[in-house]
Amino acid sequence: MKHILTLDHLQAYNKRVLVRLDLNLPLQNGQLSDLTRLKRSLPTLKELTAQGAKVIVMAHLGRPKGEDKSLSLAPIFKALKEAMAPTPVFFCEASQGPRVKEAINALQNGELLLLENIRFVEGEEKNDPTFAKEMATWGDVYVNDAFSAAHRAHASTEGIAHLLPSYAGRLMEEELRALHLALDAPTPPLIAIVGGAKISTKLPLLENLIPKIDSLVIGGAMANTFLKAQGYAVGASLYESDLLDTARDLLSKGCDILLPEDVVVAKSLEDSAPITRLRGEVKNDEKIFDIGPLTCARILDKMKDCHTLLWNGPLGVFETPPFDAGTTTVARGAARLTQEGSLLSVAGGGDTVAALSHAGVLEDFTYVSTAGGAFLEWLEGKPLPGVIALKSQG
Repeated sequence: MKHILTLDHLQAYNKRVLVRLDLNLPLQNGQLSDLTRLKRSLPTLKELTAQGAKVIVMAHLGRPKGEDKSLSLAPIFKALKEAMAPTPVFFCEASQGPRVKEAINALQNGELLLLENIRFVEGEEKNDPTFAKEMATWGDVYVNDAFSAAHRAHASTEGIAHLLPSYAGRLMEEELRALHLALDAPTPPLIAIVGGAKISTKLPLLENLIPKIDSLVIGGAMANTFLKAQGYAVGASLYESDLLDTARDLLSKGCDILLPEDVVVAKSLEDSAPITRLRGEVKNDEKIFDIGPLTCARILDKMKDCHTLLWNGPLGVFETPPFDAGTTTVARGAARLTQEGSLLSVAGGGDTVAALSHAGVLEDFTYVSTAGGAFLEWLEGKPLPGVIALKSQG
């Protein structure tokens, strides 16, 4: 963080502060079903309004490809207004043009204005310099508190940061610090858990992680490809036949890689009587849906000897009990070690967050990222345009 300015460096009183947030909240039948991302944005908003700033919030919802009114931020405005009470919060039904200017000019110190979905503007996703310049006239300074959108070089995440004094918000600061401690400067030994359906979607991640970590746990359906590559029978389980050589190559990299020693199998997810088998003993008509208790015990034993954990991807089909047992057992073990103070644990990715929530340990990890794509690209070692733009200010 030494190359990025934070709110500690900003005197916000009487300034128009443009804040980019991640308010891409899930909507079901027009109702918000999860306010996690909004709640994580509140510390920055409350700090700025308490200092007497005029706060202008930019955010997106979905991928509207034009002014899709079903993706209006109006429902989010209602939730934001309730969460920020008694701070006055207003909504502008435009995201560019004279109505935005008028709404900003009407703001008083300590008040907040939410603009309509910034992706309703064609120039946003194109990182149009003209639109970025228009945004720069709306504020005196810019604060990016949307790490989850930092992998996008859009006008509100990258372009604007070159035109105004720019700072990281509290959530961005917290995210970057946690990620730095998890991979850039971890306390060794470092263990990573990587799950998911396919090696193909996690290949860049694996190639970036393996040289940097001490131990790697591979779970989920992608573990089937590794088992098959080693000659073990996987029955009717999903695996990638065209990536067997790739799996063998990854296994030869010198990293301590833990594959399932036993697995939970069934003929289908609807099977009410799953069976635990040693790896290689899977029958032709059986499918692997979870790791077994021997594997869980081995992972937890290895974890006890480590000081840093990085987790991306579930270890089984956690959405369908009893195939949630493996992921839940390991998650609760990691949470316990974290609470005891022996393990720094950082996790992220949509399925991972859902799995940890299912296990009841979401609040017990050192840090859980809701950033999704940005978290994955960071794990892959890719530069994040929104973060790079902030570094140019520090």
